[in-house]
Amino acid sequence: MRPALSWTWWDGTPAAPDKIVLMRFLVAALFAGSLLAQGIRITGGAAPWQVYQRKDNNQADIALSGDAERGEGRAVEARVLGRGNTPVAGLDWTGIGKVVSGQWSGVLRNVPAGGPYRLETRLAGTTATAWMEQILVGDLWVLAGQSNMEGVGDLVDVQTPHDLVHSFDQTDVWGLALEPLHRLADAADRVHWRLNKDKQPEKLTGKALEDYIGNRRKGAGLGLPFAVALAGRNGVPIGLLPCAHGGTSMDQWDPALRDKGGDSLYGAMVRRVKAAGGRVKGVLWYQGESDAGPKSGPVFLEKFERLVAAIRQDFGQPALPFYYVQIGRFINPGNEQWWNLVQEMQRKAETSIPNATMISSIDSSLDDLIHVGTGDLKRIGINLARIAVGEIQRGPRPIAARLTRDLRNVPAIKVSFATVNGRLAAEGRITGFTVHGTDGALLPIIYKTVVDPADPAAVLLYTQTPPPAGAVVHYGWGKDPSCNLRDAAGVGAPVFGPLKIEP
Repeated sequence: MRPALSWTWWDGTPAAPDKIVLMRFLVAALFAGSLLAQGIRITGGAAPWQVYQRKDNNQADIALSGDAERGEGRAVEARVLGRGNTPVAGLDWTGIGKVVSGQWSGVLRNVPAGGPYRLETRLAGTTATAWMEQILVGDLWVLAGQSNMEGVGDLVDVQTPHDLVHSFDQTDVWGLALEPLHRLADAADRVHWRLNKDKQPEKLTGKALEDYIGNRRKGAGLGLPFAVALAGRNGVPIGLLPCAHGGTSMDQWDPALRDKGGDSLYGAMVRRVKAAGGRVKGVLWYQGESDAGPKSGPVFLEKFERLVAAIRQDFGQPALPFYYVQIGRFINPGNEQWWNLVQEMQRKAETSIPNATMISSIDSSLDDLIHVGTGDLKRIGINLARIAVGEIQRGPRPIAARLTRDLRNVPAIKVSFATVNGRLAAEGRITGFTVHGTDGALLPIIYKTVVDPADPAAVLLYTQTPPPAGAVVHYGWGKDPSCNLRDAAGVGAPVFGPLKIEP
């Protein structure tokens, strides 16, 4: 396991995370000056801090291009240096092309997963090199959805950066991944810009942009904790592609808008994936709050399925992993049925969409009326990473509710779960379960909820009176329920219901 990144200034003083961004730009400027060396220059194909998606053979091909003064017809050589500035096996100086009409291009093939690497090029027969540093080969992940993926957690005790986790920020610049990952105000794509007084999208620049950046107090998300946890577990570099935008609906993410490019959310996401190499390891998605209404709620699942299918087709990856978060709490009365409907459709999407995995957020604390707090964003991100590497299962999933009797012969409702890590548990009394009649009305009959002593993957709901025929169980009913059921890995049970109580 690699340690998290720790940088110091030139005098040995530790660099605080909020100062690392300044250091990153200073170093990037230094690297940019390295691209020209006595007649040869790297101008395209790669960028400092870039992460390349590895292929199935655990390697990547890196395309390079540039120009060369007084080098017409001469061969261009390249090599890859690893830690200690030693050549990577099989990637010492080798010809990759030649100068034609002042231009050259070539491909460094079979660069193994890892890094950071230093790429060097030279004209054959010379010693001066044009070089580029902090190149990584690993896995790319798209971050998409609305505000809880964009990240609105307080910028307090944020995730520490890691030297193997880089980000292709929304200005299309690669760099060390730092909170906040998303920055819409000066993004490369117009769809992210704020509307000005004339209701036209306008990119922030100059003093207004400086003030916006300097005054940010929110912006922590789950993407960076996810990536750092991945890199720490398998040592494989991670590149993040932030694409989320707060307050957006499924209609705004409609794949039919792809041809609008940077004027649509879907088009902007596809463009950025292509700019980063065209292939990714997976997608992290957190969205649905904007669709919890009487018109959009009933068709949410259909739109979600269409979105995932389109992403896989447009990326040319039919089995692309898709991890998503079920929407959580909202301190806002009204539309409870539609809020719960979207949550239930998200739960069911796991069974209708192959290679898709959901994680719950209903047991999370908030940093405002709707946005998950920084601490729980870390927990969700880390648990997603653990699921992605196969360290844990996806967490409790309801499979049945039946009338039963406990070990003392006392009647109860047994709610059984699958894919539980270890046993179910909660801090204090278990909360979040409700029983409802056939008309949907709440029946306040539960007086105690415990993990079944005879079955660690089930809970027993004790009721004062037997539930009527046709009654159902909900977990997380309403928009601001108190829910605390998790498994031994700390993965929460999702919102579900109605689940019919079987005799």
